Formats: sequence, structure tokens, C-alpha cells
Amino acid sequence: MRPRKQQRNLPSCVYQKHGAYYLVKQNKWIRLGTELGASLAEYARLQDNRLKTPGMSAFIDEALPTILKGKAEATRKQYTHCARKLQDILAEFSPEQVTQRDVVQIRRSLAETPGLANRMITVLKLIFDHALDEQIVDSNPVIGVKRLAQTARTRRITVEELEAIRATASPLLRAVIDLCVASGQRIGDVCKIARTDITENGIFIEQQKTKSRLTLGWTAELRQAVADARALHGNVVHPYLFGQKPLAYHRAQAQWERACKRAGVEGAVLHDLRAMAATEADAQGFSAQKLLGHTDARVTQRYLRDKIVPTVTGPSIRQKANS
Repeated sequence: MRPRKQQRNLPSCVYQKHGAYYLVKQNKWIRLGTELGASLAEYARLQDNRLKTPGMSAFIDEALPTILKGKAEATRKQYTHCARKLQDILAEFSPEQVTQRDVVQIRRSLAETPGLANRMITVLKLIFDHALDEQIVDSNPVIGVKRLAQTARTRRITVEELEAIRATASPLLRAVIDLCVASGQRIGDVCKIARTDITENGIFIEQQKTKSRLTLGWTAELRQAVADARALHGNVVHPYLFGQKPLAYHRAQAQWERACKRAGVEGAVLHDLRAMAATEADAQGFSAQKLLGHTDARVTQRYLRDKIVPTVTGPSIRQKANS
């Protein structure tokens, strides 16, 4: 740092301008006051608060339990991954030093992976929401930062591919697949179906992601899927459909990946089963929106994989001229 040539009686980064004293940090002028004594006292207070404020890395560790509370297992894993990346990126920052420009730079650096970029922005916003609640910052620098456009997924699993995957799957995975297809629910919600959720009217679901509630009415396919899941444990009755506790997402995911590899099916993910169920429900005249538990029909449209390509006819210009 260069030695001061003027106003040497003032602390570092404090300047007098237009009859007032200011603390200047990262081109941001913070007004301290008009009287020197009161301004120095305010400067000392701000410095004391700065020393008490943890760096971003430590603060993210502090905020993470609050952010992850109530989230699905897959979401917790994704958010934790993003939080660790943010700790590396913002290692030299404290919460009050992060600006909207810094957030935009993070987004730009991840432009080639818009899904990850948007998730990072979401996690950072939640982190600063927590900082606001703890009165560490005065505003959330993430607010106003636009998300990147993402290409809608168009992969549609065919019936033949599904049968090939089922043929190589374990009995547990087959039961999971059949329940996902018959119910149209997220894999996390399928994995946590409790014995008490299964009623005479159907299966009660409270979606973990949106908190939407619905009852899946019985169909022949749904009854068979539940029967197959129960048969995995013989005559033993467990609190949950898949055992003593909810089936771990990573276990179902690992089995799915192995089954796809053995079946020679590429590019298919477990979540595609939800899109498959929605598409079939829509084709058969049922409400895909109600099945998926969406409040916005535009969200449901992203799941439908049978977009109709219109057939159009051009004008007869030359024929008209020659007639």
C-alpha cells in the first residue's frame, strides 16, 4: 500500500471530502460523519464488525445446514457441491464484500454449463438470504442477476428401451421403475412412500420439493407395482414400502446406471421416467399437470415428450401468375 501524501491524520482508507469523512473500500464510499471524533468512532465500529464477520468460506459452512434443511437427498447433494465450489471461488471475500458484479462474473465463468451456473446462483442467493437474517449484510447481491437460458431436455425413453432396462434390473430396481412410471412422481417421493400412505383410495403423496399433496388413484399397474415392492420383504411388514427406512436415492441411481449399461441404453436418466408417465397420461386424456403436482402448466409442458410437428403448405405464386 502506498503511503498517504495527504490527510495523514486519518486511518487507512478514510478520506475527507465535501465536508464529510468516508471509508472507501472497493470503490464504495461509506459515509462516517461530518465530525472527526464521531467519524473515527464509526470507523472503529465498522472495523470491529468486519473482524467479527467470518470469511465467505466459514460463513458458507455456517449457512449450509439452514439451506439444506428439508431438502430432498439429491438436492442436498447438488447444493453441497455448489457450496464447496463457491467456497473456492469466494475464498478471499467476506460476505459484505461480495457485490452483484462478482455474482455476474461467477455466472459468466460458468456460461458453458448453464444448469450448474443457475444452481450456483440459487445456492448463493440462499446463502445471502441467511446472511440477511443474521444481519451480516444489508442486501442480497444475487437479487437481480438473471439466470442463464437452459435447453429443454427432449430425451424420451421408448417402451423397448424401458423393457430392456427392466430385463437387466434387480427386483428392487424393477419395483422402483414400475412405481415411477405408474405414479409419475419424482424418484425421491417414490423412495419414501410409507406404509401409512397406502390407503383404500390410493397412495397419498406429499411432494418433498414443492410440498404439493395428491392421492394417486389405483390402477392395475400401480397395484402391481406396490405388490412387487411389498414382495421384496416377504411377510415382514416395514414402516416404509421399501424397508425399515426410505430407500436411499443413490442406491436406486447406482442400480439404474448399471442396468442401463447392461441393456445398452445410453443417455437415459431416472427422471426421464417422470416425463414418460406425464407424456402417456397426456396422450390418454388425463391431466399431466395434476399428476405431476404442478401449479404452473408451463412447467408441465417441459415434461411432455410428444411435441407435435405441424405440417404446413406454402403458397402457389408462380401457378397464379401463369393462370
